[in-house]
Formats: sequence, structure tokens, C-alpha cells
Amino acid sequence: MPSTTSTPAAAESTLEGPLIFVVAGEASGDALAARLMAALKTATGGRVRFAGIGGTRMATQGLVSEFPMAELSIMGFTEVVPRIPRLLRRLRQSARAVRRLRPDVVVTVDSPGFAFRLARRIRSSSVPIVHYVAPQLWAWRPGRARHMAPLIDRLLVLLPFEPDFFKDFGVPCRYVGHPVIEAGLTGGDGPGFRARHGVGAETPLVCVLPGSRHTEVAKHLSVFGRALGRLARSHAGLAAVVPIAPAVAPAVRAAALEWPVPVILLEGGDEKADAFAACDAALAKSGTGTLELALADLPMVVAYRAGALTAAIVRRVVRVPYASLPNILLGRELVPEKIQADCTASELAEALDALLSDEALRAAQRAGFAEIRGMISPDGAPPSERAAAAVLEVVNAVRGAPLAPPAGTRENAENAT
Repeated sequence: MPSTTSTPAAAESTLEGPLIFVVAGEASGDALAARLMAALKTATGGRVRFAGIGGTRMATQGLVSEFPMAELSIMGFTEVVPRIPRLLRRLRQSARAVRRLRPDVVVTVDSPGFAFRLARRIRSSSVPIVHYVAPQLWAWRPGRARHMAPLIDRLLVLLPFEPDFFKDFGVPCRYVGHPVIEAGLTGGDGPGFRARHGVGAETPLVCVLPGSRHTEVAKHLSVFGRALGRLARSHAGLAAVVPIAPAVAPAVRAAALEWPVPVILLEGGDEKADAFAACDAALAKSGTGTLELALADLPMVVAYRAGALTAAIVRRVVRVPYASLPNILLGRELVPEKIQADCTASELAEALDALLSDEALRAAQRAGFAEIRGMISPDGAPPSERAAAAVLEVVNAVRGAPLAPPAGTRENAENAT
């Protein structure tokens, strides 16, 4: 069996199997792409090669990144502008790599700002392009979806209502399910976690998710720390658990150790499920982490802060009433949201205090989480396998091989190519 480990140079070799150029721009995309790569290995019996841009998790699947993924892990207008020259250099470098390597398919994962600019640059190369994780245009500017159709050959989406949205704009779309189902976050050993870290059974424990991008943690770490300090006044012995994304580990570690409560820092995902099971509540930056918490049945308060200019732009274009995925999926406010001006230490502490003090509030959230789990778990194969099958369909079409229906998928012909 040929090796699946590749470098940019090795990818040009004559190793058997398709070459897939995978691009991720942040920690969540790195994790999602790594699971996709593992599923592609399984589906091909290991006869697949990888090149592209990614982080530490993609590296474990054999990718040697063209450049550090962390250079792409930024967001927000004011945060991006100073980095435009470097981003443009990396964009040109990525496009040159695609033209040089001539992969069977390019798979871009999330990070739509970079992904679609890359797609535009390489479209003339005739390499098929699959984009994994739809941009939330249904929340922002729906009309922009029509600009995606000429850029990509297939869109793989995570949420059950997205195919109906994108098909109206001519975007070839496949619903594969949300990757949090595969994150292994259910059934954690909470008592074992507390015992390992010296946390008493009655000690109030809050899980804190400040984000995975430098710009996000810079906005959230200080206010989250102050909120915990306020909360500790009414919850004696309060402690916090902070799972840390690799790209922001130094910044999170330095800030969290200055917080006025004991902090358990988790670097790597080995104890994440146990930590969620051990905690009484969570304070989370709005994003995919909120679905992880919902899957783990951990009640939460959701918060978000952006730069002033970014926030002003968002207020003008946002078209949904909620910021967090649990609330968006359910169409109601299940979890409290503290966004921008409401994201203050006092408001966060007050919302967390209510959650820690009221079992009925926690039970109501858990009932909603059960609804969400049913919504994001499609029948059949796990999301990574469904995504791998969709990618290999595109590869087979290019190579001229007959297409077979992907195993375990629930297909709606008008939602897929």
C-alpha cells in the first residue's frame, strides 16, 4: 500500500491514488478536514494523497502544509485589513501550488473569504472544487449565494435547512450532517475528571470557550475572566475549565492564569468530553463550540464581541434574530445570548448565576438540546464518511469512472448534482 504522507514535492510523484488538495484556515476547519482525510483513507484503502494548507490535526493525517495555517486564522474587517498584503501573498502561493500539482480535486474547508478567492484564481485550471461548510449567507446576504455557483462544483453543508436555501441559487449542494456528532463528546466521565484534577464533587465548575482565533480570544478573555470573578462572589470555590485551540494556546494560557478563579487548562482534545461532563455550566463564544456543548448536554451562556467597525457592518446586514447555532436551529432563544454591548462582566455573571442556581433552567436547555441532536444527525453513515463519498464522486467523475451512490446517504436529487 502506498504511503499517504505527502509533502508539496512528494505530491508530484507517481504514487497510486488521487491527489486531493485540502485547504483549511482555522482550528475548527483543521479538525473537520482531518476527519475528512481519515474517511478518504478508509474509503480508498489508503490509496490517496494529500497536499494543501492545514494545521496540526491535518498533519496527523499526512499533510505537510504549504505554509502555517495560523496565518489565515483571522476574521472581521478591521482585523483583516492590516494583514491584506500577507494574505494576498499566501493566496498567490496557494494558487501556484494547485496549478503546479494538478490535483484531482481541491477541497476548501470553511474560511469562505480565503476559500472563494482561491477558487476564483484557480477556476481556469479546470480542477474541480468542493467547498465543505456553507457560509452562513442565509443569515447575512442571501443574494450573494448566486455568486458561488460559478466557483464550485459541489457544496457540502452541515445544517438540514441549507440545501433548500442554496438550491434556489443554483448551487450544487449535498447535506452531510454536522461533524459535532463525530467529536466523541457524549458519555464523558465527569467524576473521573474532577478526581484527576482535584475538584470536589460539590465545587461549581464552569467550562469556558473563548474562541479559536487570535482576534476572538483578544476580545473575550478579559471580559470572561472578570465575569468569573463576579460569579465567584456568589458561588464559593468556583473553578473554570478552558479547552485551548492550538493556534491561540499561548495567549489563552497567559490570560487565563491571571483570572481570579482556579483554572484547568486543557491542551489537546483527550479530556474534552470528560471536562464537559464534569462541568455545571458553560460560557462560550458563539460558534461551533455551542453545538459541541449542546451535544454534551451542558447548559450554556453564549457571548460574542467583535471590533466596533465589524459589529456595525454586521448589524446592517444580519437577517436572523439569533447569533448562536442552537437558537438558530430551534428558531427560539433556548440559550441566553450576550452580544456586543451586552457582553459585559456583569451581564455574563448574572446569566451564569441564574443557570447555576436554577435546575429548571438547566433542564429546559437540555430538553432543547435533545431536539437539536435529532436535527443534525442524518440517517446513515457519519458525516465524515458522507463527505468523503461526495468528494470521491467528484474525483471519479473527473477520472471517467462510473459513479456509485455514496453508501449510507439520504439523497434528494434536486439538492445534489
